[in-house]
Amino acid sequence: MGRLFGTDGVRGVANADLTAEMALGLSVAAAHVLAEAGTFEGHRPKAVVGRDPRASGEFLEAAVVAGLASAGVDVLRVGVLPTPAVAYLTGELGADLGVMLSASHNAMPDNGIKFFARGGHKLADELEDRIESVYEEHRTGAPWDRPTGSGVGRVRAYEEGADRYVAHLLSVLPNRLDGLKVVLDEAHGAAARVSPEAFRQAGAQVVTIGAEPDGLNINDGYGSTHLDKIKAAVVEHGADLGIAHDGDADRCLAVDHTGAEVDGDQILAVLALAMRERSALRSDTVVATVMSNLGFKLAMEREGIRLVQTAVGDRYVLEEMKEHGFALGGEQSGHVIILDHATTGDGTLTGLLLAARVAQSGRALADLAAVMERLPQVLINVPDVDRSRVGTSSELASAVADAERELGETGRVLLRPSGTEPLVRVMVEAADIEQARSVAGRLADAVKSALG
Repeated sequence: MGRLFGTDGVRGVANADLTAEMALGLSVAAAHVLAEAGTFEGHRPKAVVGRDPRASGEFLEAAVVAGLASAGVDVLRVGVLPTPAVAYLTGELGADLGVMLSASHNAMPDNGIKFFARGGHKLADELEDRIESVYEEHRTGAPWDRPTGSGVGRVRAYEEGADRYVAHLLSVLPNRLDGLKVVLDEAHGAAARVSPEAFRQAGAQVVTIGAEPDGLNINDGYGSTHLDKIKAAVVEHGADLGIAHDGDADRCLAVDHTGAEVDGDQILAVLALAMRERSALRSDTVVATVMSNLGFKLAMEREGIRLVQTAVGDRYVLEEMKEHGFALGGEQSGHVIILDHATTGDGTLTGLLLAARVAQSGRALADLAAVMERLPQVLINVPDVDRSRVGTSSELASAVADAERELGETGRVLLRPSGTEPLVRVMVEAADIEQARSVAGRLADAVKSALG
């Protein structure tokens, strides 16, 4: 698997890449590293452990719990809950560490381990590096310093976790959802229980699909990566809107009453205006990545909202928000962070706030989302090229300059080297789809010529 920790924890095929032995070893390593860092000083350490419904999560959870308890950490098992719920409970319960077992939107055979620091925030990169180093050191034979007797960790189920999370979600809603009919697609995932419960308690009439997880069907034809079923269900039931989560419910996409998709950029635009209206959008600023649609940028400029753009990845959005105290950020994929109420993307919270705006305004989601026009976007992956020279090739720079002159202010070009493969991604936006395709094709040829 190369370096174990990626941008979103450790992830791979369960029982092949990610084994019970690895889950146990990483958990012991995490406990030792946090102890060395002084996190446990002066008190008995405590961890919150949750998972999504994948079958492999059952044995991986057992391994993580065993590892933590063997290292002297008391464990609260919260069971099947969304990633943002585990992050919230880590902070709310005063835990020193949170662990979520999930591979998010990946297919069922995959799984992953994500660690949260005290407060429910993502573990610092240097701590992840240290955990990986300590894990490798002990995996090859160095013995652990193990507590005995009363020093071992105690394990108990914390069954109140779901109710506390739902109560938290309801406490931050600006208004109720009475009168709305909402279709929820739970991806047969971690939010299958808590998301419908939160929407019902908020006053919405709820129709659910993809809400019967059996350990094997997560993300299988349902959820935010498979919108056909929720589009049909919204129209069939005459619903006001639909909300589709991914497997661990840290993001959502929406569907308006006509069955049209409302993507993460549009959701951000709607929430930005709603938050500014109630003075919750600090510095009148929203954070998004460079992959956000140009239509989103133009809409924010027109509405007098400042847009700060980061590299691709929700981790970079979150870093920018935390550093400057911004309240709202996210990605086109529907990973939306409302930092006053969550330490990570929260699909259920995002969906609730979007529905609350529909209820409060009395306007259809289609009307609200029309604040921005999605410009046609063409993405071409150019393989087998030297991605390292994207920023230094004069031939490529000349081709990009020509494309930008042609597109003017109604279009955009982005060339981005892949972080994991020998390819370059060419993205072009234009007011006209044919123009976008033409420019993208010429740029792809230029990339092959200059970097091939």
